[in-house]
Amino acid sequence: MHAREFSWSRSTGIHLASARDVGPPALVLVFGARAALAQPDFLPAIRQCFPGAVLAGCSTAGQFDRQRIEDDIVCGLAVSFDSARVRLATSEIKDSNGSFPAGEAIGKALLEDDLRAVMVLADGIRVNGSRLVNGLSAALGPDVLVAGGLAGDGQQFGETSILADGPARSGIVAAIGLYGKALDVSAGSAGGWDAFGPRRTITRAVDNILYDLDGLPALDLYERYLGEEESRNLPASALCFPLRIEDPERPGTDVVRTVLGIDRDRRAMIFAGDMPMRWTAQLMRGSFDRIVEGSAQAARNAGAPPDSEGGFALLVSCIGRRLLMGQRAIDEVTAAADEIARRHALVGFYSYGEISPHTASRKLQLHNQTMTVLSVRERSLSG
Repeated sequence: MHAREFSWSRSTGIHLASARDVGPPALVLVFGARAALAQPDFLPAIRQCFPGAVLAGCSTAGQFDRQRIEDDIVCGLAVSFDSARVRLATSEIKDSNGSFPAGEAIGKALLEDDLRAVMVLADGIRVNGSRLVNGLSAALGPDVLVAGGLAGDGQQFGETSILADGPARSGIVAAIGLYGKALDVSAGSAGGWDAFGPRRTITRAVDNILYDLDGLPALDLYERYLGEEESRNLPASALCFPLRIEDPERPGTDVVRTVLGIDRDRRAMIFAGDMPMRWTAQLMRGSFDRIVEGSAQAARNAGAPPDSEGGFALLVSCIGRRLLMGQRAIDEVTAAADEIARRHALVGFYSYGEISPHTASRKLQLHNQTMTVLSVRERSLSG
């Protein structure tokens, strides 16, 4: 396997990090601002440079490599395999009700005996991430590693887009199947946020829409903590105060949920994934040091130590982490990168939700406010 990092901008075109001739890539991943991916000269430039490759990517809330976070320049990877192969499957989705069927359909389309991993990229506004991963799990079972994330739209929360062997568009879930017995794949996820305040009970919710906590409107709770000025900036201002939710009958399987939208008329809040009734919910806040250490831990959990063989790593971090860290967001990127094999090419993006197995239960989950790392390596089959 050989993976090359590259970037694209309208002014400079494609810049490859390595000029080494390693043959045509089988897979190209691209991440950029929605406006950049929609530029008329973007897709032709990618196709001219990487003809025949499976192409996938999404809009983001920022994209990065080992040294930098970008908002205008597209970041990408071009991956050549020795014996492994890739396939792309997509499903259109109109609203969150189609999330489970989309995940199940994609899983069934990709499932083969030698399927090792699935990288999934989904519309970050229309998809209910919890239902999507449940559909994937139903089709793929527990033995196929799944990781990826929900597309972003900066702080606008208006529309997100997915590339899947064609122009970027909304309402799409795309997944790349990675096949072959030579592949070693692993994933890790960690947060770094601290809970504060009382634990409350979700007393009224429908799917990913939270209405009441302890019988009181959920939006009232957030507005009380945020204050009048910050409340006017919802939902963006709530990204620094996610909710940790947990099934009280299954301690230790908590997940974090972040806000994607609000309904002021119904005093409700719309989250990236399901908010199950009777689960407990507790506000969270982050600190720079804890979030940086969480990113490093995610990379360690993915199990790609600095001295391992080459491959590539896909990193997905939450927009809320970037907003909290501000100019120090690069610190969490470099903390994760320092724990990843030096010979790994690396690309990442800031998302509206992260997809990976839960660290404790190993059940596939939608996460928020985490750093998630997928590591892919290919062993030699000679001898």
